[in-house]
Amino acid sequence: MTTTSPVPFDFQLPTAQLLHLASTVEDEQLVDPTPCEGRTISQLLAHVSGLLGAFRAAADKDLGPWTDRNPDDGGWPEAEDGWRDELARRGPALVESWAAPEAWQGMTRAGGQDLPGRVAGLVALDEVMLHGWDLARATGQEYSCDDASAHALLEFVSGFDAAGTPGLFGPAVEIAGDAPPFDRVLARSGREPWWQPRTSD
Repeated sequence: MTTTSPVPFDFQLPTAQLLHLASTVEDEQLVDPTPCEGRTISQLLAHVSGLLGAFRAAADKDLGPWTDRNPDDGGWPEAEDGWRDELARRGPALVESWAAPEAWQGMTRAGGQDLPGRVAGLVALDEVMLHGWDLARATGQEYSCDDASAHALLEFVSGFDAAGTPGLFGPAVEIAGDAPPFDRVLARSGREPWWQPRTSD
């Protein structure tokens, strides 16, 4: 979709990709590390489930418990039994909610912060795509990001302090200016685009 559309971005493909990656995770992989420093796959999946619910509520202007707190308040919870079914419900609900033009209009709330709907949508897209990449890398799978989304996310993350934004991004990682757009998004968000799981010798 173009940025002139009342719905600037379609969440269908990035969310489907995220859910597909999650569907391949085996129970024994839940303790494996991810590019999110100190966070296991289990903790990443719990975070993803929470953000899908929170940003669905933000799109619907359903202000309340989902939008008034940070999903990670109280630490990094582990994925609970039934997390696969939970993701399978929350992912499509997120897509449907952000497909409505009204989601991008007016004000809403996320993580206890009031913000314009369009900004909330970009935050949601950023979360879905960055954590999709995190999960892909942690599980040794490929990840793709279309150019339009990559450029939009690059503009978005470039608006934050390169020294890092607590609770959102770590300090930016140095990368070549002519690197692919999504690699620059990853680096600006504090991720190493070349990250790979450590292997034991």
